[in-house]
Amino acid sequence: MTSASHLPCGPGRDTGRHETPEERADRQWNELLQELRVARTGVQILFGFLLAVVCQPRFTELSDTDRTIYVVTVMPGSATVAALIGPVSYHRLLTGRRLKPQTVTWASRLTVLGLVLLLCTMCSALLLILRVALHNPLALWLVGGMALWFLVCWFVFPAWAPARSSPSPEHEK
Repeated sequence: MTSASHLPCGPGRDTGRHETPEERADRQWNELLQELRVARTGVQILFGFLLAVVCQPRFTELSDTDRTIYVVTVMPGSATVAALIGPVSYHRLLTGRRLKPQTVTWASRLTVLGLVLLLCTMCSALLLILRVALHNPLALWLVGGMALWFLVCWFVFPAWAPARSSPSPEHEK
């Protein structure tokens, strides 16, 4: 498999740009870095908060179930941080090896994995917080609703958008 065929703007797709595969990979890499900067900041704040929770005096008052939820929250939180920082490692270790298109492909995959892990982390953190705050089953329903909202915002809308957009007159030529 060639890496360019896996890129969002690979061969056979008219992007309206006249760029070489290397230029395309450079542009896509820069776009990915901008996206990661936004995601990583929020993830690092969330993860820092999660790590600090265990040091709070009230942590010892949590039920066994809530402590388990906490552990289940911290683990995908750690994996999220790894996945969203992973593209930096890819780039650093592969720089100069003429593998930019492949780097963009794998970094994009890690980013999507990071978003899935972030979804899990967010839902688990919400469950813990809402269980402590509400002390009733409503917490599960609220988390379920938010999980659905995350899925719609992060995955359904982006998947739906290309199908809903009409081709521009330039692409009909």
